[in-house]
Amino acid sequence: MLDWLYNIVGWVLIQIHTGLTSLGLDHDSGWAWGGAIVLLTVLMRLIMVPLFVKQMHTQRKMQEMQPQMMKVRERYKHDKQRQQQEMMKLYQESGTNPVMGCLPLLLQMPVFFALFRVLRGVAQGQEEFGFTKDLVESAQGAQIFYAPLAAQFTSTSDELAKYGADPIMAKVVIAIACVVMGGTTFLTMRQSIKRSTAQMPDNPMMQSQKIMMYLAPAFGLFGLGMPIGVLIYWVTSNVWTMGQQHFLYKKQPVSGNGGAAAAGVRSASPNGSAKGLLGKRKETAPEPVEEPKIERRQPKKQSRAKRSGGNPRQ
Repeated sequence: MLDWLYNIVGWVLIQIHTGLTSLGLDHDSGWAWGGAIVLLTVLMRLIMVPLFVKQMHTQRKMQEMQPQMMKVRERYKHDKQRQQQEMMKLYQESGTNPVMGCLPLLLQMPVFFALFRVLRGVAQGQEEFGFTKDLVESAQGAQIFYAPLAAQFTSTSDELAKYGADPIMAKVVIAIACVVMGGTTFLTMRQSIKRSTAQMPDNPMMQSQKIMMYLAPAFGLFGLGMPIGVLIYWVTSNVWTMGQQHFLYKKQPVSGNGGAAAAGVRSASPNGSAKGLLGKRKETAPEPVEEPKIERRQPKKQSRAKRSGGNPRQ
């Protein structure tokens, strides 16, 4: 079903490899094939830079909408359907699309799986996705720091020896690559969560995000079943993400003072007004003025003689 994507990834990888060999790199070297994977990753990430910028703008809008969203949750906490409807209305009024927050990650995954499928085909000696017999043999024999491009940690010693590699050295290199992959994944998530915490300190999903961050190094275990070429892709993507986030976050610092604006905290001003989330000045309610009391004067009580108009008895 995804053969069209596998063909695109395979074709781009081959074209980049051809360009590197034309610059003087050995056709069968790990530097040519490893460099092709690195440049493939960089090319894909360059295409996705506008989406990442859009993601940052979406996160900023979501930050500004937090007070309104909290009001909606509180008001319709017993009516989930109405709550969702009001949330969608807020998104439409602000022009915010929540899907943009995770779109860059969703677009990376198909390329990741496509590269995994292409390199697995190379490891199995399959002539597909634009790879001829000569290219398959070239990629199989290419070694990156003593580890064949298509080799996995789970590969047998005979399979590694077939590629002309030292089985022990190859597995050591793959294990180190898995550790680097897990470490860069942790640092990438930590950088993103640190930014998210500064924007929304009261984010209800923060605890689960931190749990995922501390579990990130365990992702390196999944790398034991991946070709080292896929590990190169993953590490390159993580390093690019860290550099990209650092650069763009520096260009667009967190609004507010120490995250107080993100939390909806108001800063008092000398004239009694306060600044809200978006920096708009909100006037405090005027103090009620005490109304003057109205005294009702009752007529003085007269004696019975005066009321009857007669003379008092002697």
